[in-house]
Formats: sequence, structure tokens, C-alpha cells
Amino acid sequence: MKSSREYWPRWAETLRHYQLHEFTASLLEAGSPVALLGAQALYFSQGFIGGEQLSALAATLEEDEEARAFASFLVSDRGTS
Repeated sequence: MKSSREYWPRWAETLRHYQLHEFTASLLEAGSPVALLGAQALYFSQGFIGGEQLSALAATLEEDEEARAFASFLVSDRGTS
């Protein structure tokens, strides 16, 4: 399985396309329980949907440090590529 960080540029590009990157970064930086609940929902849905990216996203949301690092990635220049 790939590291979840390998998916970050693609996720950032999608969020920027829909202009949701700042909103998403705000939620993730707050360390809100919404991220943890989202991770649990993604783990639950894996039985129905599956997929490596879904697992990587759930892992990112589950770990507070990873979620905040992704939030920083979203608002940095690296997330604009």
C-alpha cells in the first residue's frame, strides 16, 4: 500500500478545483472530532466501496498529526501543483 502522503497532491488539486481547500484545512487544523468521525465512516464504508485511496484518507484523518500536516500542505505552495 502506498503512503497516504503520496495521494496528497491529487487530493489538494481536487479540493482546490472545488475551492474547498481552505475550508478543509480549517477543519483539519482545529483537530476536530469531525475528522475522527469521518475516518471511522470511511473505514466502515470500505466494506462497500473499498480502495487504497479510501484507506489512505481514513488513515490521514485518524491521525491528528497527519491531518494537521495535510492541512499545512493544503495551504502551502506545495499544494498548488
